[in-house]
Amino acid sequence: MPYKCAIVGVSGGRANGHAAAYIHIPRGNLACIATRNRENLDAFGERWSVGCRYTDYREMFEREKPDLVHVNTPPDVRLDVMQAAEAAGVGALIFEKPLAIQAEDYLAILEFSRRSRLKVAINHQLHFHPRRQRLQELVGAGAIGELRFIDAGARMNMAYQGTHVLQSIAAFHPQGVPSAVFAQVSGTDGLQESPRKHYAPDATAAAIRYEDGVSALLRCGTNGAFVLAGDERVNVHKQLTVYGAEGHVHWSMWGWETLVRGRRERGEHNYPDEDILGQAAMTEAAFDWLQDDSRLHPLNLDAALRDFHIVLKAYMSALHREEETLASDLQPGLINALRQELAG
Repeated sequence: MPYKCAIVGVSGGRANGHAAAYIHIPRGNLACIATRNRENLDAFGERWSVGCRYTDYREMFEREKPDLVHVNTPPDVRLDVMQAAEAAGVGALIFEKPLAIQAEDYLAILEFSRRSRLKVAINHQLHFHPRRQRLQELVGAGAIGELRFIDAGARMNMAYQGTHVLQSIAAFHPQGVPSAVFAQVSGTDGLQESPRKHYAPDATAAAIRYEDGVSALLRCGTNGAFVLAGDERVNVHKQLTVYGAEGHVHWSMWGWETLVRGRRERGEHNYPDEDILGQAAMTEAAFDWLQDDSRLHPLNLDAALRDFHIVLKAYMSALHREEETLASDLQPGLINALRQELAG
């Protein structure tokens, strides 16, 4: 019997990516969908042949009891969805990033996670891209020697893609324990009121220190990843380079390079082809977790909370103009504080 799967929020483009991936997901069936706009709901249902449709996700949870739900909602309702899913007995949720926007949201979700058995993961499908997987395995096997430095960036702001970047860093340094962040931010366009509520400065640069001596540089927004010639779309420019004592690996959404034991190799890949396979593998990993509690999803909620903690500390560092340790208390009202500081 395939797992019964659902999507909440089908009015945006991301839901199409989730639905398309089911052609590569033999253990799951996209059985039901929910979104508030009836016209969008029916259009999506017709496109993907999903007849079970709801305008209220809570009603869908209660009636359909899905095993797995992909959630594409504004970040300010993440906790509401988690609570409704837990109450209805839903098996697992995969949320679109970001997990939260500021400290109050983060702390409420953290408290929920400490008492809930609901399985929650974040949709950082890049982790499962076939090329990324091979590079992660290469670094994990010690091919570039002892890890020294990671340089990573994206062209969208911290709310849209900052946790994508942080998850990418963590994927290549999974045992790393971050200890401190020193950051700078600029620009207020991304802090303006918007329907998506993805509030963040236009540019962020953050130097992250780890307990084992490894360091990372995160650049996100207008100062982020390089733009490939002929493609100005901000969402398709993410990059990461991992430096070791004996070589390096480089990944972008369109290409890769390795320098291992003096031998340099490079190539290209097609992001859409990689992405649909990444989405499928990410979903299959959720089924593994549903089947066996010990098979923890690598994009689980605890990992996402650790990454978002770094985001918050980067904002605090920029506001206070000093390095912030990960052990210190979080500051409330960070988004408003950034608006006031950067507008002044």
